[in-house]
Amino acid sequence: MLSALLRQNPRFHAGVTSPLASLVSSLLDQVSVGSEWGPQVDVDRRRALLLGLFESYYAEVKNEVIFDTNRSWTAKLPIVLDLFPSARIIACVRNVAWIMDSIERLYQANPYENTRLYSSDAERSSVYSRLEALAQRNRMVGLAYSALKEAYYGAHGRSMLVVEYDLLSQRPAEVMPLIYKFLNEEPFAHDYDNLSFDTPAYDEGLGLKGLHKVRERVSFERRETILPPDLFDQYSRLSFWRDTEFGRTNVLMVKADAKAEKNELVRTENASARGIGG
Repeated sequence: MLSALLRQNPRFHAGVTSPLASLVSSLLDQVSVGSEWGPQVDVDRRRALLLGLFESYYAEVKNEVIFDTNRSWTAKLPIVLDLFPSARIIACVRNVAWIMDSIERLYQANPYENTRLYSSDAERSSVYSRLEALAQRNRMVGLAYSALKEAYYGAHGRSMLVVEYDLLSQRPAEVMPLIYKFLNEEPFAHDYDNLSFDTPAYDEGLGLKGLHKVRERVSFERRETILPPDLFDQYSRLSFWRDTEFGRTNVLMVKADAKAEKNELVRTENASARGIGG
């Protein structure tokens, strides 16, 4: 949904998940210590190769600002910010239980397809095994969650903005200007009633039709979960970004005060006793 909004701005390019993060990992694997070519490729050359990778991948894109989407970028902030010191990361988050609910709905809506999200019949066997598989630290949800947590508490967290789905979907006209402020970009008049975003070929390749299809209008639709209560409760407890005491990251969330609710850009920079050492 955020990509669909951002790409309305003619200066911006945004889309579905790209392979760039995986290509970065693969290239580094070929030239790091322990590989056959490591001794021949010093750090400066590795950096040049990676810059060339980005330039080549987006060579035909003429937009001035590029948003590259991949759930593992938050685990690669040191290299991203070394290559592009002015880079900013926008992390879109949602209650994990509702993420699991959405994926399970799509799975059940495609009963004649064994989606690639699950690697075996054992993983596909029930909603319990399916969610457990997704939550593993190297899988779709678990990888994103672990990488986000690393960035949120890490040294480079100030370069990241966390945006809650519920807030963006309910109050987009208030949230988007704050995103632009974080990006140091001029405001843009977005059309929240006329979105266009779908990637049928990509989704069908995963065996999960409709995974990235965005509704035409930005809105929040309440629904009842299809997850068993114990599973929904288990995954509902994982919204660590709402506890800003120890994070170093900017967070867009609804924060209640004594009189009313309001949108705030909460900036946390807390070096408490939990993490101080010599």
